Amino acid sequence: MDVEDVKLERGMKLEELAEKMEKIGFQATGIGKARKIMKKMLGDKECKRFLAFTANIAASGMRGIIAQMIKKKHFDVIITSGGAIDHDLIKAYASYEIEEKKESDAKLHREGTNRIGNILVSNEKYILLEKKFRPLLKKLYEEKKQWAITEIIDRIGAEINNENSFLHWAHKNKVQIYSPGFVDSALGLQIFFFKLEHKDFVLDVAGGVDKLYDITFEAKRTGALILGGGISKHFTIASNILRGGLDYAVYLTTAHAFDGSLSGAKPEEAISWGKIKENANSARVVADVTLSLPLVVAGII
Repeated sequence: MDVEDVKLERGMKLEELAEKMEKIGFQATGIGKARKIMKKMLGDKECKRFLAFTANIAASGMRGIIAQMIKKKHFDVIITSGGAIDHDLIKAYASYEIEEKKESDAKLHREGTNRIGNILVSNEKYILLEKKFRPLLKKLYEEKKQWAITEIIDRIGAEINNENSFLHWAHKNKVQIYSPGFVDSALGLQIFFFKLEHKDFVLDVAGGVDKLYDITFEAKRTGALILGGGISKHFTIASNILRGGLDYAVYLTTAHAFDGSLSGAKPEEAISWGKIKENANSARVVADVTLSLPLVVAGII
């Protein structure tokens, strides 16, 4: 394949530009390769598909694309961090702000505002989260004393009626959400406070995971779109290790591999563990997900 000089044309569609990127070189070529794998993975009717992402992505406008993909049933399993559940619940009822001019972080702290990159989230938003979640916790407690994390997340989704909520669409389309680090979140903190008052309330961290492994083991093929790294990425690829690894894998990340971190690890490293198959279709794009994801899925989803 030769390098091709791309020319921009007035009125060019985003997917038209994205299709040309494979022949540009560097990370643009990764975008093109990732698009091809996504098309193949989404078109494979015998493939069970995983979507993994981190909390910061849910805080951004990418939440809308994630919800869109779940609405269209492009994925069978979601694996994410507890903070992503926080953000989806809050944003179902309130909006986040983009910082328009650089603010002193000490000043933001004094004013009760928290920074996520250039996105600002006031403490009032977390008070809103508490107001929405505490009544649900009481209702759950009245029904039974032990709940799996997967069950709680599904019930949160059942309470939300918002088109941009991935929790809403996951509940509606019966897509299981796993959050292995759920207690590391504002919702996890609320559960801690609730347990101080209700000692017999039990959070089952492993509950529902058997369904995940049933999906994984019974699938003829599996594939994953992994946005970012951390626990969401690892739980996704590790859950496929006992079946010999993923058949399709697309990584969109800004993390690098030189320090041995899981977040930056390339697909090749996962092959050494058996988390991705040796003959798998895989691609890795080193770029901010807010830039890379729209290009990878434009015209596909």
